[in-house]
Formats: sequence, structure tokens, C-alpha cells
Amino acid sequence: MTNTHTTTGLVCAHHHLYSSLARGMPAPKVAPRHFLSVLENIWWKLDAALDHDMIYWSAALGAAEALLSGTTAIIDHHESPNCIEGSLDIIHAACTDIGIRVIPCYGVTDRWNDEGKLQKVKSTSPMTRGAKIGLAESKRYLSSGRPALVGVHAAFTCSDETLETASELATQFHTGVHIHVAEGPDDQGAEDRLQKYANEDWLIVHGVHLQKPIVGTIVHNPRSNMNNSVGYARPAQWSNRIALGSDGIDSNMMAEFQLAFVAGRADDISFSPDLAWEWLWNGSHLVPETQSDLVTWNYPRMDSSWHVAYTTSLHVTDVSINNEYVLSAGNLTKVDLKEIRRKAEEQSQRLHHALAMSE
Repeated sequence: MTNTHTTTGLVCAHHHLYSSLARGMPAPKVAPRHFLSVLENIWWKLDAALDHDMIYWSAALGAAEALLSGTTAIIDHHESPNCIEGSLDIIHAACTDIGIRVIPCYGVTDRWNDEGKLQKVKSTSPMTRGAKIGLAESKRYLSSGRPALVGVHAAFTCSDETLETASELATQFHTGVHIHVAEGPDDQGAEDRLQKYANEDWLIVHGVHLQKPIVGTIVHNPRSNMNNSVGYARPAQWSNRIALGSDGIDSNMMAEFQLAFVAGRADDISFSPDLAWEWLWNGSHLVPETQSDLVTWNYPRMDSSWHVAYTTSLHVTDVSINNEYVLSAGNLTKVDLKEIRRKAEEQSQRLHHALAMSE
């Protein structure tokens, strides 16, 4: 038996590439007490501090690490409220330089008022200037003909006007909406507001607190859900197609599969790795081009969910995308990984300094 096995490419169905720079960031001065405080004290401050250089090098690092783990396509959800215009081009450029496929979106929100201050949003609130710029960025990028989705942060941070406009834009360009739904209790009941807009092209991310069905692909992010202590989503209860994402932790989708199995088994002893395995490979339905990508692993039984679920030290040796080797013998072929990590570290330090100064 050969000591390697070749599969098609993996898909991260929900990523936040900008979070690559969050590693090692200083702890917030106020310890989060619940999920909303995690957003307010960490992620919403971080995305507000991003600039062009940070966006590029965070995407480059995330894309490089994706290839190292066999992921050949990233469906990215980006937010940088003080650096919106051109942000999707920057992410596309970084991923293209690495050699990976990317389907980006800009996550519009009304949570920042026109003076740049956080605000609570009501369904009847007017659309903010930031949401309009975000939708314009989406329209500009989609007009180029490159694959993309229309991004929305979450229903609880968007007015009805913003949700409707985003839905109309997606329909105009024959694509879907990429949106966090019922991740935490603050967004519980979001499906009631979204039901009249959603269709099969939508990515319904998280769905931890869904109370009723909603049409679209549900993207399960078990590592992130555990990290944020929002609960177990029980995605198997829904008849939707289920895919796996990382929610920005990294792009290692085999690790996500393994935890998806463990989380399912912890909830129900009858949960089979075959189901989590199906979720993993459902990503190829979202990015069909990955079915022609080739990923070579150092383990001979990558065709068996029962083997992979219990096997450590899985490594990728080679990756071919569009008949071009972008990873060969464990080394990236188009870029210098050490240089990417060095540049990303520089931007990480800039970001962390900016966050410290904003406290």
C-alpha cells in the first residue's frame, strides 16, 4: 500500500481572513461575560482598526496556511468599517498571489452610525452610510465578473432596509447572501426576519439558536462555537445542506471535521463520523472547481471518515490548482512562507498597537 493518498481540494465555507492577525493580541481590558461582549470588546474593535496593508497580509497568511492544510478555496466574510472601498480587491490579490481560490464578500452592517460610533440597531432604523458604502463595494466587485457573495454581518445589526437591499443586490447578480444567523442569543429569531429573502444560494452561518427552518446552506463552525461558548448548533436536525467553516480560526478543514465529529458524538452517542465527513465534502458543491484540484496527503486512508476521525499528524505534501502545483513537497511554490509570516507579524504588531491605543 502506498503511504500517500490524493483527494480533491477542501473548501472553507466560512472564513474571516482578517482574523489571521488576531493571534497573540492583548487581552481586552474588560473580560467578556457573554458573546455580545466578545464582539464589542474584541472583534468589532479589531475590524475597525484594519487598513489596506493589514488586510493584504492577513489574507496572504490565511491563504498560505490554507494550502498547507489542503484547503484550495476560501469563502471569506470580510469587515473593515474604516477601510471598505477596495478591500475585496485586496483580498482577491492576496489569495491570487498565493494561488488559492477565494469567494469574498463585504459584511455590511448598521451597527456603526454615521459618526463612526457603535449603536443599537432597530429593524426600522435607516440604512447607515457605512452600509451603503459596503453594498457599493460588493456591487463594484461583483460587476467585475469574479465569483463573490453579498455579505451581511447579522440581522440584529442591520435594518430591514439594509437586509432588503442586500437581498436585491444578490438577486441582481445571481448570487447568494453570506450572513451570520442566530450565532448567539442576541440574534435569536433572525430567521423570522430573513425568511422572506433567503433562497438556496444563501449561506446561513452558525445557526446555533435557530428555532425553525430557513432555506440555504447552513455552515457549521464547531471550533468557533466552542471558543465563543455559544452552544452546540445540532445542524443534523435540519434538512438543509450542511457545510463546514472555521469562522476565522484557521483553514484546517480536516481539524474542523474531526471536531465536528467529536462535538456531534458528545451530543449524541449515535453520531457517526460519516455525517461530519459529508458536511466536510459538501463544500465542493459551493465551489465546484475544487473537484478538479488535487491534494496529496501523507496518510494512505484519506478516503475513510472512520480513519481520519481518529488519526493525528495528517499532513499535506502537494497541492495542484488549475493544473499548477502551488504546494510541492510541503513548500509553497509562488511565495516565500517565511516572508509572508514576517510581513504578517509586522502588520499584527501594528494592529495590536492600534488596539492598545484605542482603549
